[in-house]
Amino acid sequence: MRPDQKHAVVVDTQKSRLYLYENDNGRPRFVADYYVTHGKLGADKVREGDQKTPIGVYHVTASLPRQKLTDFYGTGAFPLSYPNDWDKRMGRNGHGIWLHGTPSDTFSRPPKASDGCVVLSNQDLNALAANLQVGLTPVIISNSIEWLSLDDWQAERKSLLNLIEEWRQDWESRDITRYARHYSRKFQADGLDYQRWIDHKQQVNVGKSWIKVGTNNISMLRNPGPEEYVVVTFEQDYRSNNLSNLMKKEQYWIKEEGRWKIIHEGAG
Repeated sequence: MRPDQKHAVVVDTQKSRLYLYENDNGRPRFVADYYVTHGKLGADKVREGDQKTPIGVYHVTASLPRQKLTDFYGTGAFPLSYPNDWDKRMGRNGHGIWLHGTPSDTFSRPPKASDGCVVLSNQDLNALAANLQVGLTPVIISNSIEWLSLDDWQAERKSLLNLIEEWRQDWESRDITRYARHYSRKFQADGLDYQRWIDHKQQVNVGKSWIKVGTNNISMLRNPGPEEYVVVTFEQDYRSNNLSNLMKKEQYWIKEEGRWKIIHEGAG
């Protein structure tokens, strides 16, 4: 997690549990866990109205107070960023996936009792809410959780960080061949496929005598589903002889033939 992400949430749908982790200098440290209910027809949401909970990497996008909601949602609600860019790429649709509470006359709902949302008791939601940051807190929803050893986790983290640094340096080099090797042939972003993206970058580089790129506050979150990808976000500080800008960048990295490559890139 990036330094300003104070906590992360992990939902295990098979166990009907939500786990809260604190960011301990980039390492997740367990804080608490809570019972939750999720979609009536299970997980792995695909389409609007299928009464399933999505599987993937999301973040909290808003905090809706009790006063703006009906009693059905309990003491509050936190909308999530479903569908994310990967979901859209895979043709998944729907909306309104929230973390929320229960009606005032209900302590907790039975397993698989929502239309797709992740639902906690009001008491647990209130405890969790104190740790949620709008726009920052990641919420990772999984069918089940696989725990890595610390050594494996550190090795994977170091490997991907090294590749991100290589990508940054290769962009600065203005060598389009070096830069292009980091992108999947299946890449798509802003209406551009792989070849049009590389052609565009090559054309831009013609007007550059130098490029400097900073990647600050990096976060790397692995998708918990069968589709193997990592969501990488960072603050990109781009400077060149004729342009400077600062933006939040989000990339999706997938593994192809044993190597991580970028399959999607855009504003975070």
